[in-house]
Amino acid sequence: MQKFYKVFLVVFLVFIAINLYALDWQTDLLSEDNLKFVFSAASALIGIILLFVMNTWSKVGVKK
Repeated sequence: MQKFYKVFLVVFLVFIAINLYALDWQTDLLSEDNLKFVFSAASALIGIILLFVMNTWSKVGVKK
């Protein structure tokens, strides 16, 4: 994995960790107060998935 991808992997993991910390676990997960944190964590998860897809695509064209 290139350094560029590693930097974004760390950034997305930090976003997920912050949003999980900010959630109010006593209320419903889809309550109005928690919904912004859930959407932010979900978008960071999608970003991690896309990061691995882009990393895989960058390896496909490289010949050894």
